[in-house]
Amino acid sequence: MAYILHIETATQVCSVALSNSGQLIGLRESNKKNAHSSLITVFIEELMRSSGLAFASIDAVAVSKGPGSYTGLRIGVSTAKGICYALDKPLIAISTLESMAAGMINEMESGTPSETPSQSILICPMIDARRMEVYSALFDQNLHPVREIQAEVITGDSFGGFIKDNLIWFAGDGSEKCKTVLGHHANARFMEDFSPSAKYMINLAEAKFQRSEFENVAYFEPFYLKDFIPGIPRVKGLRF
Repeated sequence: MAYILHIETATQVCSVALSNSGQLIGLRESNKKNAHSSLITVFIEELMRSSGLAFASIDAVAVSKGPGSYTGLRIGVSTAKGICYALDKPLIAISTLESMAAGMINEMESGTPSETPSQSILICPMIDARRMEVYSALFDQNLHPVREIQAEVITGDSFGGFIKDNLIWFAGDGSEKCKTVLGHHANARFMEDFSPSAKYMINLAEAKFQRSEFENVAYFEPFYLKDFIPGIPRVKGLRF
């Protein structure tokens, strides 16, 4: 029996879940913009209080490692590492896109199929990477990676032979950029209103916990994929 605290802050969504032996026992989340730093500790305290568990009862902390928002990832990872340090508990890192893909598969399996495709199905979670870029990856229905994680600008040639030979389901806040370019494609499907959630991390984190696949708390860093480029400060009267 393992209690794992799950933290997802890689996108606009701030989500925290608590699980016991792979089963969800509590969830708090919000998609309020730029609110991660003010909500994350509140959500964690609420979950622990409602569950009746002491913080010392946590067996591990799982955190969404990216790619995603630079600021969001820093907040989530810093919070997770702080808890691990304080409680001397192991840290588990979960790929944000893999977690999203797991959630997409779960939603597809729990819903009513709208069609029975003759082609195989691929899963493509997408995260908005600002400007015209997205972070994306491809998985099959068993969550095996088919194409590695990458940052890309979506064009009519994106996904090449993958979308020619497979039905691809797209989801996430980056999929809107894809929809404007590939929405007309016969093999493109879009999952509406899908967001990352800490609850989608549970099975992945539980598996890593059972394998004792932990991170070095002192040296672990988020997977940013791209270097952080700060914007030019806008100060009245100051010119560059």
